[in-house]
Amino acid sequence: MADLQDEPHSVGIGAEDLPASPVAAGALERAAALLSVHPVADGCNTLVWTLRQSPYHDIDKPGDSGVDTDLPRLRAGGVGAQFWSLLIPHETGTPTDQVVSDTLEQVVSDTLEQIDVALALIRRYPDSLCLALTADDMSDARNRGRIASFLGPVPGRTLTDSLGALHAFHALGVRIFAPAGASWARQDLTAFGHEVVQEANRLGIVLDLTGCPPTVARQVAAASKAPVIISNTAAAALNPHPGNVTDEVLLALREANGLAMVTFDARRTGDSLHAVADHVDHVRAVAGPHSVGLGAAFGTERGTPRPAGLTDPSGYPHLIAELLDRGWPESDLELLTWGNAQRVLRDAEFTSRAAQHRRTPS
Repeated sequence: MADLQDEPHSVGIGAEDLPASPVAAGALERAAALLSVHPVADGCNTLVWTLRQSPYHDIDKPGDSGVDTDLPRLRAGGVGAQFWSLLIPHETGTPTDQVVSDTLEQVVSDTLEQIDVALALIRRYPDSLCLALTADDMSDARNRGRIASFLGPVPGRTLTDSLGALHAFHALGVRIFAPAGASWARQDLTAFGHEVVQEANRLGIVLDLTGCPPTVARQVAAASKAPVIISNTAAAALNPHPGNVTDEVLLALREANGLAMVTFDARRTGDSLHAVADHVDHVRAVAGPHSVGLGAAFGTERGTPRPAGLTDPSGYPHLIAELLDRGWPESDLELLTWGNAQRVLRDAEFTSRAAQHRRTPS
């Protein structure tokens, strides 16, 4: 491929947290080799919120104080790009018509605090993390042995009748935006919601449909000129958890060249690596190999149920090995881990450049 890295990541395969049905050693070796060139672009990690609540954590040390994410385990898992979620806990829930009691001012204030913590995290570990704004930044970080760090999503409830907050977030480096919970994307995409979609396209901000009701998800996917993502989900056809995505939405993502990124939350996938692989298989079968990715939703302290073998980011090679054993071609795995996420970012940038010539800011 055109943008292979100069210095491959070192991917470690630890003995801990092995899946209940270990994959063949040969598959693990192939998985490590693949991830050294095509690392994981993980669509969701909530460490920013965790660090905001418990700022004493040092992620340069493995296994620090029970947090499931640290730099050694990200590297052991072959993670080369990370979307750092800036949502607060009640913004990450499943589709609901409930109105969250926080005021708009509180939501905006909380989001700005999240951005500040994320930027501080990246500055604290300059040898391992770097802020990424574009697909080229993603490749450049990988080539320099860093983890490309994208800011977002931020919550859609920060926008009511003005796009000013969206412009401000973009200026601060945010590149992913989640409509779920916003009044303009609760049951149907309103006229203002269409304005939000158009302006996100113009700015090159990727829309994340996690938590959106299926009707709204399909409407946003159809309205957007750029691909949309669902940064952490699983297949509702295999587990009818309200946070999982239906086949109808997966087909809409396929039509829109979007991306569904499979979570490692046992409540949504099942409690084994094999179950997670089933969800990845299903998303690939319905949405197509160009519309499936990985968004584990790590970044928490003890308590979130994880599938055996995938309790922290170091488990990624075991999942890739399992998919190799299932007969996945390496070309599809390269898309799953890295290629699809980078393509979505590139397409969003292309759409933004085209929109600059057609439309003035709202």
